[in-house]
Amino acid sequence: SQVADVDVDYETPDGIPKDYAEHLRLMCDMMVLGFQTDSTRVSSFMFADAGSNRSYRQIDVPDGHHSLSHHRSDPKKLEKISKINRFHVTQFAYLVERLKAIPEGEGSLLDNCMICYGSGISDGNKHNNEDLPILLAGGGGGSIDSGRHIRFPRETPLCNLYISMLDRAGASADFIGDSTGRLTGLQL
Repeated sequence: SQVADVDVDYETPDGIPKDYAEHLRLMCDMMVLGFQTDSTRVSSFMFADAGSNRSYRQIDVPDGHHSLSHHRSDPKKLEKISKINRFHVTQFAYLVERLKAIPEGEGSLLDNCMICYGSGISDGNKHNNEDLPILLAGGGGGSIDSGRHIRFPRETPLCNLYISMLDRAGASADFIGDSTGRLTGLQL
């Protein structure tokens, strides 16, 4: 099929897939298609609501996600949480690979994107919101040097990343939420 003079190679689903991974990948494909066709350059997609207590039977985790997050350091619960985390990261990797495979300009669609992936809770057992597991993929149109691990000082608000991303998208703001400034070091 063709969309806005761009060749696309996607299967057409019949309704919402019953398989959760297939459903997530379909949603990722729609985001990629929106970016590829320039229908949008902004998207938000929550893979899961960790407070929903969804089970993950397809990866042999029949327990509810939220219940497992209150693991009390139980090794069996931690193993199941790890399986869920691995499942989610695998879906994220699918999205990144799809973006990387699409040529755009002198690079790929991923080179011109900023994809923020993570959680607002670092440890569900304690409901901690510091040292968040945040990953920023993509090159931001050349404004981000990727392939690095950057550790920011404790108590650096996540909104500092968001405001830095807005700057790179040409939509600067004085502040967002609890932001205290821009992040330095995203570009060497």
